[in-house]
Amino acid sequence: MRFIVSSTDLLQLLLTTSRVIASKNSLPILDNFLFRLDENKLTVTASDMETTIRSAIQIEEVAEEGEIAVPAKLLTDAIKELPTQPIEFSTNADKQIANIVWQSGNAQIPFLSAEEYPQAPALKEAKALVMSAKVLADGINGTIYATAEEELRPVMNGIFFDITEDDTTLVASNAHKLVCFIRNDIKLSEKASFILPKKPANILRGALAKLGDTDVVISFDNKNACFTFAETTVVCRLVEGTFPAYKSIIPKNNTNVITVSRTELLNASKRVAVCSSQATAQIIFRLSMNRIEITAQDVDFSTSAKETLLCNYEGVPMEISFKSTFLIEILSSLPYDDICIKLSDSNRAALIEAAVDENPDEAIRALLMPMRIN
Repeated sequence: MRFIVSSTDLLQLLLTTSRVIASKNSLPILDNFLFRLDENKLTVTASDMETTIRSAIQIEEVAEEGEIAVPAKLLTDAIKELPTQPIEFSTNADKQIANIVWQSGNAQIPFLSAEEYPQAPALKEAKALVMSAKVLADGINGTIYATAEEELRPVMNGIFFDITEDDTTLVASNAHKLVCFIRNDIKLSEKASFILPKKPANILRGALAKLGDTDVVISFDNKNACFTFAETTVVCRLVEGTFPAYKSIIPKNNTNVITVSRTELLNASKRVAVCSSQATAQIIFRLSMNRIEITAQDVDFSTSAKETLLCNYEGVPMEISFKSTFLIEILSSLPYDDICIKLSDSNRAALIEAAVDENPDEAIRALLMPMRIN
């Protein structure tokens, strides 16, 4: 293998793929990148056995093709210290040494045979749909914070993709809060679903952040999913199991409706939450005609706070309590200027959504369970 490449281009390629490499791998070979130079394309692969990333760049000056496994951290650290300049990468097959030559110096790094590197799983009878990179990134950003950390119910630890003939919904829940990201313009001719684990979801949202309207092709079967975009492919093992029937718990016929500025409610909740109980993080909403009184107290430390916020409230006077950290997470993640909080009574979940449907193709709905008022 022998080629010349920009140090900046190579570093970006390494950083893109290195996100998947675990700090401790069960197989030593997984501490390496798989380099494959074929014609004028350099493909770099990294894996942790559960998730595999392949990304590629075009190489203009190629003297010899090949395939090797090279230490990921060692190579990345070496390239990271170089200013932007051409570097020559070559290998000595007899000594199994990779030579990296730049303007003022060089480095030698050992490599392993590419044959030892595990292959990514192939999908069988896969289904596929297409969405833009921005939509997928927004969907992941808008739901991943609601995922759980449960050993006994691993299905709650990922993002559920619920695809029907009418729409596609990304869902996440930790049993205290639930968030649905709905796209009416993305659908399949038959119902399908899968649960995307958190690690590949985080990798995807980082990789998709600046790609805008670039198409992402999502292929999946009952065990694995493959996300293909630009020159990158992410293949991951899915969470096995059945996601809870989330639609059945979304409350209907909510007769008490608050319409309020999201930013004002968020900031007021943050200010009051400073004085909430460290054990429960509880804040209380007292609802009356066109106003919300938000209170919190910590009896152990003799602290309390109260703030009154103007709103449009249609309903009966009511007291309802929430865990402030969950409420602040939801309010911080919603993209809307004004929101509606729909309530049935003080013991049932609050449904939070946009006050005005600004985008007919997209909707985000959040569900927050109340706390018992002490």
